[in-house]
Amino acid sequence: MVDFFGGHSHCTKFSGLISAFLLITASVIQGSAIGPASFVVNAADLTPVTAGNLLAKYADDTYFIMLAINADSRTLELDNIEEWARLII
Repeated sequence: MVDFFGGHSHCTKFSGLISAFLLITASVIQGSAIGPASFVVNAADLTPVTAGNLLAKYADDTYFIMLAINADSRTLELDNIEEWARLII
């Protein structure tokens, strides 16, 4: 498993220009058979901080669902997601 997740890199192509390749240090390999299960394990500890808000996770996507009555919590929730993402890198 360690060999499967190691040694991957990424580049971006936009308007005919291609960026330099950079090593990926935390990710789910899209299109792989193990990717969805890996994502579930990786994102298991990402939870909303406000009661009633939801984080729906499927395959390699996460959707933040906020109740209208919790509209004031959006910044807190997005900050929580950003902090979580920084910790896994």
